[in-house]
Amino acid sequence: MKRICILLILLFIAFNNSFGQQVLKKGFLVACGDDKLFIIDPNKSNNNHTEIIWKWVVSEAKSLPAEYIPLLKSLDECKPVMGNKKILVNSSSGATILVDIASKDVEFYAKTPMSHSVDLLPKNRIVVANSTHPKGNSIELYDLNKNEKVLFTDSLYSGHGVVWNPKDNLLYVLGYQLLKTYSLINWDTENPSLKLESSWRISDKSGHDLFRIDADNFLISTHNSVFLFNTSIKSFTDFTLLKGKKDVKSVNYYPKNNSLIYTIAEESWWTENIYMVNPNKTIKLPNLKLYKVRKAI
Repeated sequence: MKRICILLILLFIAFNNSFGQQVLKKGFLVACGDDKLFIIDPNKSNNNHTEIIWKWVVSEAKSLPAEYIPLLKSLDECKPVMGNKKILVNSSSGATILVDIASKDVEFYAKTPMSHSVDLLPKNRIVVANSTHPKGNSIELYDLNKNEKVLFTDSLYSGHGVVWNPKDNLLYVLGYQLLKTYSLINWDTENPSLKLESSWRISDKSGHDLFRIDADNFLISTHNSVFLFNTSIKSFTDFTLLKGKKDVKSVNYYPKNNSLIYTIAEESWWTENIYMVNPNKTIKLPNLKLYKVRKAI
């Protein structure tokens, strides 16, 4: 009997470890809106059916102080990280968290006013972009091992995008009408910071989303269109597939197969639809104020 119990325990552990590794497979989508996260299999989804294989609600979170529940009522970023085992999440209601997919637990939390974007940096640190709020309009640096402790901050009006580029070891940051780059300073110490290196003015206002296509190219969505920024020649050009498309809230593009995945504001700032090109389909999440979608790679 004792051997059977031990075997069952080992099988349970193995199942959960396997689940954590496999639930967010490459090509799957992570979507967020209201107080919910979803993992979707796009290959089994179409205009009439959405294949949801994992769902998380803020109220399910363990190890999260109760005061954070109202700060997570409007999720607006959900980036897969750490081998697609965890998800970095922002809420414009005032918080940033790290969710473990297998356990559904929150492993990091911080109060981040009107936060709209977050990305993972070397040495288990993250950077958050905060939008228009009396305590926002900034980027903030954190260590994932130190809840709520701000390590560094800098001003950024209407912060909406932060993306790390490992090729040039620079952080790219999107504000209302500016694209900036920062380098990492004192990164091997307990007091790291960021140094502003460059700044470019965008030809449109209200930057919404920043996406890294590859080591040399980024997409920037604004109020009136979507632009391509090349890091080598430091120039903005129209992104043909979404030229003139207004209020794109999230954009993901993969040039190898000309695949595009995006969300666009259709009801005020939100939508119920995920749009895909190559393959062409619309994935619906009815009764959800959906903001962004990301693809596991």
